[in-house]
Order: sequence, then C-alpha cells, then structure tokens
Amino acid sequence: MTTRLARTIARTAATTAAALATAAAVLVPAGVANADPVTDPAPSACRPANQRAVVEPAPASAGHRHYAVVLTAAPGTADCTLQGSPSNLVFSLNGSPRAVDSVPYGDQTRPVEFGPANPVRFDVQVPNSAGPAQANRIDFTPHAPGGEIPGAFTAYGPLGVDAGIQVGPFTEHTAG
Repeated sequence: MTTRLARTIARTAATTAAALATAAAVLVPAGVANADPVTDPAPSACRPANQRAVVEPAPASAGHRHYAVVLTAAPGTADCTLQGSPSNLVFSLNGSPRAVDSVPYGDQTRPVEFGPANPVRFDVQVPNSAGPAQANRIDFTPHAPGGEIPGAFTAYGPLGVDAGIQVGPFTEHTAG
C-alpha cells in the first residue's frame, strides 16, 4: 500500500509541476520583462498637417507693404530643417486665385530649425500700388536642405497682392 500511495503522490506532484511550468511559460514569455519599450518617433513638424500658418501685417518699407507668414508647429512634433524661400505660391481670395507671380529674395542657403519651440517666418514684400488685389490665403511649398517638402502648406490672413511680389527666406520668428 505504501508503494501505491508513493506512486500516486509522485504522479500528482509531476502533474502539478508540469501545469505550473506551462502556466509560467504562457504568462511570462521569455525576454518580455527585459525588453526595451518600442516608441514610435514623433511626427515631423514639416508635414503640412502638423503646422499652422498665419499671415500677419509687418512694418512697411520704402515703396513696399510687408506681410509675415508665421509657421507654428503642433505640440509633440519633431523639429525639422527649412531652407530658403518657399516656392509655388498661390494667393487667393475665398478660393479664387489671384493672377500674381512671386520671386525669391535673400539668402537661400541658410538652414533654419522649425519645431514646437522654434516657430519660423518668411516675408512677403508687395510693391505699393493704388489698388492691390485682396487675398486671404497663400498656398506654398517650403524647402528643406535636400529639396521641396511634399504636400501643400496653407497660410490664412488678409493681405494685398500685386505684380512684383518678392518672398524672403525662412528665418526664426521672435514674438514681438
């Protein structure tokens, strides 16, 4: 009888040990406790959806009106680098394009950091005229050191436009 009891106890112990080992293997996969957490990189501030652009009046100069287009990055985005003047500018009023062209001016080679803590701006210089066309939107393409940034950027705000528009390069924006 003692042998029979010993065998039953041994089988029960073996079955219990196997069940515990299986449960441990299922509940605690190897390496999970030591794995580094996977974090996705923050989205770039240079994506059109991750920024906001507004047109603000700026101090005039001799013979010209100036407007500052100020870009602010969304919180939680990663800094990126802009360079030179934006291109492909389209000025419009309530969706109707204005027939004006623009040309860049200034240093087109200087990189500027853009991100949540680093707003940027570019200057739109419009010659004074008796009756500039009104606009309230600018669509544009910014540039990085490697070329154009994909996607259409849009700035909103009132401005007057006319022939001879010049567009300055991106610079740091300081609130003032």
